[in-house]
Amino acid sequence: MFKGSIPALITPFKNGEIDWPAFDNLVEWQIEQGSHGLVPCGTTGESPTLSHDEHEAIVKRCIEIANKRVPVIAGSGSNSTKEAIALTQCAKDAGADAALIVTPYYNKPIQEGMYQHFKAIHDAVGLPIVLYNIPGRSVVDMSNETIARLAELPHIVGVKDATGDLTRPLELTRLAGEDFCQLSGDDITAAAFLAQGGHGVISVVANIAPAMAAGMQNAWVEGDMNTFNDLRDKLAPLGNDLFCESNPTPTKYAASVLGLCRDEVRLPLIPATAEARKLVDAAMAYAGLITKKNSAAA
Repeated sequence: MFKGSIPALITPFKNGEIDWPAFDNLVEWQIEQGSHGLVPCGTTGESPTLSHDEHEAIVKRCIEIANKRVPVIAGSGSNSTKEAIALTQCAKDAGADAALIVTPYYNKPIQEGMYQHFKAIHDAVGLPIVLYNIPGRSVVDMSNETIARLAELPHIVGVKDATGDLTRPLELTRLAGEDFCQLSGDDITAAAFLAQGGHGVISVVANIAPAMAAGMQNAWVEGDMNTFNDLRDKLAPLGNDLFCESNPTPTKYAASVLGLCRDEVRLPLIPATAEARKLVDAAMAYAGLITKKNSAAA
């Protein structure tokens, strides 16, 4: 089962192209800092603006660098079932441990359509699949009943829940069982999600605070509530303010402050505004990632 803090990796860019040295360093740093897994080519990795060749290259590079030290869950979703199958097959061929597959966006399929979409991918590829339910981006909301039905298939192993509804993990545990992996998709609910029966988080915050994000998850497992509460509180402003504008623009800015990559995104996203930067600076300072003096100068 996947668990703990699993960063949804940003994709560093330099002059419009993938910044491979920065990406390599980011993956290595994440592992050194204690992250429990990696997700390349999710929404935070700006997957909608990656070409298929870039997508496949990023997944392959991440797997090579990780070298089985932590699991790699490759983003391979699409609103086209045929395309999702192709991307998932590429992830499997590259050696991914699982695929993270989002509910079909824009098409607005009904529950049966979503079931058939994921079943088709499941049957065609045979790689462990983590479902990704994010109504805020995909418009459709996959019900717990549909998720539980999919969980009966052997390669459907979990869900990334970005609904923000903390009643859902309790209900899904009842419907799908305790062995079905439930990962929060919202950093601001990551702590509460654990208390509701979740197993971890696919995290945006972990891009810039991996040791703290992993430490909070470890503290929960170890029953160290003092550490858990301290890290929860320190990370809370980041959980809010890294989403003050479209993800991942605030996170790219935060990463640039830390020297991890350039503050560069691809259109139609644009770099974080001055107001967003102030919010992110303050959240980073509160978490202890930068000093207030550096924050003001950033």
